[in-house]
Amino acid sequence: MVGFPLLTALALQHITAAYSIVFIGLLPLATAIFGVLRGGERPKPAFWLFSIIGATAVAGFAFYGSQAGNFTGDLLMVAAILVCGLGYAEGATLSRRLGGWQVISWSLLLSLPLMALIGLAYLPTSWGNIHVSSWIGLGYVSIFSMLIGFIFWYRGLAMGGIASVGQLQLLQPFFGLLLAAFLLHEPIAWTMLASTFIVVLCVAGAKHFS
Repeated sequence: MVGFPLLTALALQHITAAYSIVFIGLLPLATAIFGVLRGGERPKPAFWLFSIIGATAVAGFAFYGSQAGNFTGDLLMVAAILVCGLGYAEGATLSRRLGGWQVISWSLLLSLPLMALIGLAYLPTSWGNIHVSSWIGLGYVSIFSMLIGFIFWYRGLAMGGIASVGQLQLLQPFFGLLLAAFLLHEPIAWTMLASTFIVVLCVAGAKHFS
């Protein structure tokens, strides 16, 4: 509830949204690793081969495209991916006993006191310069990204396996790059598309051997 949203928000102060999206290619690997450590799953060796190749493609893009960001932004995104992968694995493990909507509801409830204090501490001095699009974005991530989406996500991870279902996250960069281009008018470099394409091919292989 805190780690991934906060770290990605901090990272986006240093890098573009389109650049940050490619780091999502590391998330399936992180989720699979924590699925082994926390969920007791045992994917086949070929699964790890494809996962590592995909992660290497993402790391190579980050190094090649370093002019699009900086070390601070890259480091914050890597940290965000690690805490997110851990959260997915823990949530999926709990969902096997409690259910998907119960897990995310309890997570939001338990985090409410801390988040309320942070929100009060950082209330804007002026509300007039906040655009309608910003309110819509806040409402979307609050209702869908932080609640409704997790109900289905945790249920799917619990049913299909953390490592296997987690590989579907590799579809996110495709949609994210398109949205960054059309909504934020950010340039999409060919290296971003190439890296994303390689990673998606790797996730297909990883899912086959999961």
